[in-house]
Amino acid sequence: MPASPSTARAINDRLALRLLQSEGPLTAGQLKQLTGLSRPSVADLVERLRDSGLIAVVGEAGERRRGPNARLYGIVADRAQLAALDVRTESVTVVVADLLGAPLAEASLPMDDGTSTGPAVERAVALVERTAATAGATRLHTVGVGAPGLIDPATGDLRDSAGLPAWHRSLVAALTERLPARVLVENETNLAARAEQRDGAAHDRDTFVLLWLGAGTGAAVVLDGALRRGASGGTGEIGFLPVPGTGGLPSATACDGGFHTLAGSGAVADLAADHGLKAEPEPGELPAAALVRHAVETGHAAFLTALADRVAIGAASVAAVLDPGCVVLGGELGRAGGAALADRVARRVAAMSPLRTEVRASALGGAAVLRGALLTARDAAQDELFTTGA
Repeated sequence: MPASPSTARAINDRLALRLLQSEGPLTAGQLKQLTGLSRPSVADLVERLRDSGLIAVVGEAGERRRGPNARLYGIVADRAQLAALDVRTESVTVVVADLLGAPLAEASLPMDDGTSTGPAVERAVALVERTAATAGATRLHTVGVGAPGLIDPATGDLRDSAGLPAWHRSLVAALTERLPARVLVENETNLAARAEQRDGAAHDRDTFVLLWLGAGTGAAVVLDGALRRGASGGTGEIGFLPVPGTGGLPSATACDGGFHTLAGSGAVADLAADHGLKAEPEPGELPAAALVRHAVETGHAAFLTALADRVAIGAASVAAVLDPGCVVLGGELGRAGGAALADRVARRVAAMSPLRTEVRASALGGAAVLRGALLTARDAAQDELFTTGA
C-alpha cells in the first residue's frame, strides 16, 4: 500500500536530514537534486524542519550569493548535546559532543585498583558532569558507554563479570539516575568494530571480525552489516577460546589457559622480555603496546613473527567458524603492530586455513571505543530527533 501523506513527509524529512548529516550544508536546489523530490515538496520539508528547530540557514552559495535559492541549510548542531564514555578497569574517558558528533570537551580520570565502588562511581559521574559543564551542555540528550564485559541482549544492561571492577555495573545505574539523559551501554569491542566500520579499517566491509588485542582479548562479529551478539551477549569472548601452547584450559570464571594467555597484554610483555625487548611507554600508553611499537620501529622481526604466530591462532579460529573474509587487528596492540604485524598474521593464517582471509591493522586503535560510543549516542539521538523533531 502507498504511504500515507504523514508517513511520506516523515520519510522525506529523514532523507533530507541524513543528506545534511553526510554532505554538510545544502541549498534547496541541491536537496531537490539529491532527493529527487519536487520543488514544492522540498520547500515544504525545509519549512517543517526549520519550524522544528532542526535546520537553519547557515550561509549562502553560488556566484551571486543572494536570494532564497542561494541559502544554505544545515543541521542545528546545538539542538542536543551528547556524551560518550570509554570505561576501562583503570580509567574513564569522557567526550561531550554536539548533535553532529563534533567534540566540545574531553577529559580522562585514572582509577586506582583499590578504589571502592561508591567513590569510583561518584568520581566517574562527577567527571561527566564537569565535562558537560565545560562544553556548555546544560542537559545531555544521550550518553553512550563502552565497557568490557557482557551486555545482556534482553535488557541492555552490563552483566556482572569475573575480573572486572564492581563499579562498572554500578556506574551505568548512577548515570541513569543522575543525568537527565538516555544512557546506552555496549561492549567495548563491539563499539570499536562499529567505529572501524564507519571511519576506520573496515569502512568498505559489510562482513568482518575485529580481533581486539589490548589489556585483554576479544572479538566483535559483523555479518552482512549487522553486529552479532549471540544468545547471551557473549559472541566474541575469544579470550576463553581453548588454544594449544598455554598448558591449561580456561574455566567458566577465568580465561587463563585460553587465547587470552597467548595474546593478552601480560603475555605479550612476557614474550617481549623473552626476546630482550624493552621500551618506555608514552603517557597513557599500554606498556605492552609500547613494546610492540618499539619492535616495529626497530624492525625486530623475531618478536613480531612470534607474536604473529600467536595472534594467527585466534584469527584462524575465527576464520574457520565464520569465514568473514577480513579480520581487523584492533586495540592498542593491533594499532601498535600496524601493517608489520597484520601482514605476518595474514601469511600465517593463509598457511593454516583454506579460507581466504584478509588481515588489516586498526586505523583507530584504542580510540575506537570512545569513537564507537559517540557514534552510538549520535545515531540514537538523531533517530529520535529526526523522527519526532522533539
